[in-house]
Amino acid sequence: MSLTELFPAVKNLPRADKLRLMQFLVIDLAQEEGVPLLAADAEYPVRTPLNAFDAADTLLRMLDTHRDET
Repeated sequence: MSLTELFPAVKNLPRADKLRLMQFLVIDLAQEEGVPLLAADAEYPVRTPLNAFDAADTLLRMLDTHRDET
């Protein structure tokens, strides 16, 4: 099947199927390129600034320094 035949078929797909097709293509291309992807059943830590008081102090000092320089 050529792309010219495929495009009308894809255009007529429901939105959910189009998203599923995009996901399939991205995963397929990534695998061809050897790019690791996130696994659907894995857990990944999410870093958050919540309770990051040292980071807040550092940012405040940087802002104070910048304000003093201007």
